[in-house]
Amino acid sequence: MTMRAADNKAQEVEVTQEKIVNDFSMVIATVNGSGSQTANLALIRALFRMGIPVSGKNLFPSNIQGMPTHFTVRANKDGFTARREKMEILIGMNPETFEEDLNDLVEGGVCFHPDQFKIPETRGDVIFYPVPVRQIIKEQKPPRELLNYMRNMVYVGVVSEILGIEIGEIRDALSSHFKGREKSVELNMQIVEASTSWARENLDKEDKYVVERDNKTEGMILLEGNAAGALGTIFGGVSFIAWYPITPGSSLAEALQSNLPRLRKDEETGKQTYAIIQAEDELAAVGMIVGAGWAGARAMTSTSGPGVSLMAEFAGLAYYAEIPIVIWDVQRMGPSTGLPTRTSQGDILFTRFLGHGDTQQIMLIPGNIEECFEFGWKSFDIAERLQAPVFVLSDLDLGMNLWMSKPFEYPEQPMDRGKVLTAEDLDKIEEFARYRDVDGDGIPYRTLPGTDHPQAAYFLRGSGRDEHALYSERPEDYEANIERLTRKHETAREYMPAPVIIEAEGADIGLIAYGSTDPAVVEALSRLAALGTNIDYLRIRAVPFAEGVHEFIRKHERTYVVEMNSNGQMHMLLRLEVPELATKLISLTHNNGLPMSARWVTEAVLELEGGKNGQ
Repeated sequence: MTMRAADNKAQEVEVTQEKIVNDFSMVIATVNGSGSQTANLALIRALFRMGIPVSGKNLFPSNIQGMPTHFTVRANKDGFTARREKMEILIGMNPETFEEDLNDLVEGGVCFHPDQFKIPETRGDVIFYPVPVRQIIKEQKPPRELLNYMRNMVYVGVVSEILGIEIGEIRDALSSHFKGREKSVELNMQIVEASTSWARENLDKEDKYVVERDNKTEGMILLEGNAAGALGTIFGGVSFIAWYPITPGSSLAEALQSNLPRLRKDEETGKQTYAIIQAEDELAAVGMIVGAGWAGARAMTSTSGPGVSLMAEFAGLAYYAEIPIVIWDVQRMGPSTGLPTRTSQGDILFTRFLGHGDTQQIMLIPGNIEECFEFGWKSFDIAERLQAPVFVLSDLDLGMNLWMSKPFEYPEQPMDRGKVLTAEDLDKIEEFARYRDVDGDGIPYRTLPGTDHPQAAYFLRGSGRDEHALYSERPEDYEANIERLTRKHETAREYMPAPVIIEAEGADIGLIAYGSTDPAVVEALSRLAALGTNIDYLRIRAVPFAEGVHEFIRKHERTYVVEMNSNGQMHMLLRLEVPELATKLISLTHNNGLPMSARWVTEAVLELEGGKNGQ
């Protein structure tokens, strides 16, 4: 197939290639606050409805409006969904960033743009489709107050026509977005259909990228990780939420606010079976859930790194006083304010040892939205079983972007409330000692406030105590208490989600990763195998480390630890865990605020393995 690329002036380049079906990265460059979300979601949902595996990433500024926003749709017939460093298709709608955006287009790439934009002479290897956006909008005469929003629907129509995205699926995607409000759907479809007609009559397809219906998303869902985590939290029986707004943790609490009224209402009384409070700050939020957790509620909050910093003292109290709470840390770039709308895995070490003294916090680390849902409910079971705070460490990429998943599985097992004594239980024992290790696993028994029994009460304190919860400064009492907490921490390993292990034939090299790096790592392993480098893969899902992590490191000559922070924080934790194997662990870190790419992982491994450059 021969395609012609032109710069709207004189320059032309001939490119000869076969068509590429359902395999591209498309970036939509707009201005923040210009109302492009509806158009972007229409495109990605239409592709998903056509059976094509996709992911969607929104790179947006931390201000309200006016700065550049880039929404990336990756379509891949093989199901790979990680970020690509280059794009094949650009929808360039922002004049301020147009030339810079063109720099990331591959040779032979495609650019849709308003016809008034000047085309740089340096990109004669790109196929340009100029679109008369203002003319199309003027002819359709949408309401004046919607002019800026409607212009985005022009590129939906033109791109759909050129690539082959079915207009019926665009309509269905808009109907889903507007929740069936036909007037809004028709207003947008008027622009889409006019743009499609214009493209059909005025543009010849010159590029190689094609969309064709497939069946690889049948029965799947498309959702953000924060929404999945909120649903899991609801199905885990949450009864109290306190939170304070912070990007990127806010949308988890907002998803709870949206879904709880529908899912958690008593059928007989019509009353809500939960309470949710927007606190005055993160200190207040965590203080509230500590009190609620002590009272027996399943209590949680969602935040990000700066919020976790403020929660340190209360987190230490909950650890020492043994109060079950759940804290979602949707990580972003730090230190300090950092980059609020960029992703990172920079809170690993800080969260692990959050609180002064010998504090070791429990961390669950989801690697996909299915696990966001699962850990949403499982975190409560673990917190109550171990009588401890549980931190769920997601990140902005996983939490705020669109991912595919199988439908979530309803938790079949009953809720695990842990070692809670009722009045009937207290009648059967001679003495209740709140912090006595009866079973040898470090986990004491507890009672809940309001238990109607003379033995049920105890004094909750964050200071020195004996096993009866009485104040004590005796060295032997304090030492016994810390030893028991350490013993409980070892018991915790039994309740942690096991790592995911993928083995390759004949591999003597290992790779460890966690969280949202998983899609990039999985794709990189496929590339490395094609180049003759087979690598075993272990994905950590919890700290303290569950069974299997030690043996994985021990059996390999060397193991790469891949993560999105500058200091190699999980690498440090692993070296602390197995100091005798520390020399086998090699840190590979990526930390620029962007999600990890398969190319970066491939090249980083090959550089150390002495291989060729990964593409």
